[in-house]
Amino acid sequence: MTERNDTVHYDGPSGGWGSLRGITRVFGAEWTTPAATETLASQNKPEGFMCVSCAWAKPANYHAFEFCENGAKATLWELTTRRCTPEFFAKHTLTELRTWSDYDLEQEGRLTHPMRHDKDSDRYVPCSWEEAFAGIGAELKALDPKSVIFYASGRASLETSYMYALFARLYGNNNLPDSSNMCHETTSVALKKSIGASVGTVVFDDLAKCDAMFFFGQNTGSNSPRFLHPLQEAAKRGVKIITFNPVREKGLESFTNPQSPVEMLTGDETRISTQYHQVRPGGDIAVLLGLCKHVFAADDAAKAQGRRVLDTAFLEQHTSGLAEFEARVRATAWDDIEKESGLPRADIEAAAQVYVEAERVIGVYGMGLTQHVHGSDNVAMFVNLLLLKGNIGREGTGISPVRGHSNVQGQRTVGISEKPELVPLDKLAEQFGFEPPRDKGMNTVEACEGVLDGRVKSFIGLGGNFIRAIPETERLEAAWRDLRLTVQVATKLNRSHLVNGQVAYLLPCLGRTEDDVQATGSQAVSMEDTFSCIHGSQGRRTPASEHLLSEPAIVAGLAKATLPPNPKVEWDRWVGDYALVRDLIAETYSDEFHDFNERMWTPGGFYRGNSARDRVWKTESGKADFTVPEGLNASGIEDDEGRYRLITMRSNDQFNTTIYGYSDRLRGIEGRRDVLLINPGEMRRRGFREGQTVSLVTDAGDNVHREVRGLKVTPFDLPDGCLGGYYPEMNPLVPLQHHDGASKTPAYKAVPVRIVA
Repeated sequence: MTERNDTVHYDGPSGGWGSLRGITRVFGAEWTTPAATETLASQNKPEGFMCVSCAWAKPANYHAFEFCENGAKATLWELTTRRCTPEFFAKHTLTELRTWSDYDLEQEGRLTHPMRHDKDSDRYVPCSWEEAFAGIGAELKALDPKSVIFYASGRASLETSYMYALFARLYGNNNLPDSSNMCHETTSVALKKSIGASVGTVVFDDLAKCDAMFFFGQNTGSNSPRFLHPLQEAAKRGVKIITFNPVREKGLESFTNPQSPVEMLTGDETRISTQYHQVRPGGDIAVLLGLCKHVFAADDAAKAQGRRVLDTAFLEQHTSGLAEFEARVRATAWDDIEKESGLPRADIEAAAQVYVEAERVIGVYGMGLTQHVHGSDNVAMFVNLLLLKGNIGREGTGISPVRGHSNVQGQRTVGISEKPELVPLDKLAEQFGFEPPRDKGMNTVEACEGVLDGRVKSFIGLGGNFIRAIPETERLEAAWRDLRLTVQVATKLNRSHLVNGQVAYLLPCLGRTEDDVQATGSQAVSMEDTFSCIHGSQGRRTPASEHLLSEPAIVAGLAKATLPPNPKVEWDRWVGDYALVRDLIAETYSDEFHDFNERMWTPGGFYRGNSARDRVWKTESGKADFTVPEGLNASGIEDDEGRYRLITMRSNDQFNTTIYGYSDRLRGIEGRRDVLLINPGEMRRRGFREGQTVSLVTDAGDNVHREVRGLKVTPFDLPDGCLGGYYPEMNPLVPLQHHDGASKTPAYKAVPVRIVA
């Protein structure tokens, strides 16, 4: 750790030599092997494979190396030569393995054989695929379908996702939560309500046509580093980039392009953000309302000169609710805005003036907006700001939530949803000759509540590390053991595989980089990126084990063992030729996926469309609706002496719950994750010293004791009243009921806590 103004920090830019060193440090010589370099060369390119990490675009005009540091880590993580074999499990009980770190578990490498948990020995033992499918099918047949959860992590292909959702509905439920419930479900709910489309309206080409971008709560440098290339190009052509985030993230401060020999040799850096404002956690509603307040004031001044700042033609034709919203904004005092945002009025007005002067503005956000108790108000307020000047539905404008998992948006598109109203159930009934369930299923929070109260009896996980990712970790782990059946489909070992129900199976699958050979030959799959474009993906590497099955084959095997025969449901044919599954998707979702197979390899992907981008508003009013927020505080946390707002954060060396190493290079934190980040002023006021060991306890007022111990006090540049700690290590502190009211997305970005010395 290095020192600057008594805080840890990183002196360099994002990208540059640091990225290359980060890759080689984690994977050593593995990344220079012919197989690895050949695979990386085809990553995110035509006829290549879609990155298994984030959902950034696979552009038509691609770079020589169309991968970032984290994307390379994700690919090399999958291509590792390490193997987690039955011999490994014979040596270690699950009780022992639960004492291992997340990093050490995944460093054992790729799973090689289907395994069954043997309770007597407390070990996984190998079993055949036939035995696994038969055993799981028998258990599912004996359970009430409403008691079974079908979870999807967000990286399974469109083909797998469609089959998985169909399996769940044929079985008899809509219990199809996915990782979106933990990150961007707030987006789906808030955008659907305000503009009638549940995803962002921006496409990749818009990034080259705007003249201002406003960022809220999105860490580009660690979570979507390939975004840095268009951001650098935008900054160089004079685009004003205005950032609001409690943490000063390097990716939005400066960037050195690793693909530029000149920049690498000279160390040349591009400044990314024109303005960077460290908003208080939960203060985004206040900031956005303050921005709107200045816009209205600027419009007042312009009217006096016979001009307008507001896009009045757009507002009259395309929006509703402006009068109520404007009245609320004008009635809100600047003192209240400054208090809740933690920012001075002058800073907010300086940012707002950029918006006033810009012709085309894109609004970008991440989980820093969505993971709050009033996250839906955050997103709706961002839409309000953009609507004032008609910045939705024109080239170079729009709202752009940046998605994390590589196909989390696509899974929802093709039917993985607990909400029956979002799925064309009548069409499915016609296609497959059955009556789909019409009742609402369980989302992630509701599934956890069902585990705690006993309603949930079985959990099937299509990828992911569910137990590690959810709130209320310790309570859920204890209750998890009462489940009758748990099934995990995975490529590597993680914590969720070590906490099992009475009957448990661990089923290893092919990775996306691997050659998926079925009856008709090598298969391709497809994904949807964060801009609603659909891409083909083709793996070519030799599978890690001859005993692996593809995800579609596993879904089909489970379904055939569980469901009665249906002549319209041809699992074996679909597994033999994934193009048949794409034909089914095109039939179910004909407007968006027509000619799916023919368009699958379109350079840059084919756009599935967005009604709001076309200024067709599928809302109750038939227009884009302004929304009046309930209050200015999105955190749901009232200030109190000694109470802090904890932000859970990801390091530069992880993706979601996957830990690649212990270097958070872009924040200057090395060698550990058991840190508590706090600004030096708070340290002095509370009498803490650097390196002191403390605990955090939840301050939710529900009389439930939640504690994380052994944290090292670390000085860091954060707003007053705010703490930072790593996800998922801080998850035990998050109450299950601490979530957005509209979407039930857990509020990981502002958790009420106290420090115990």
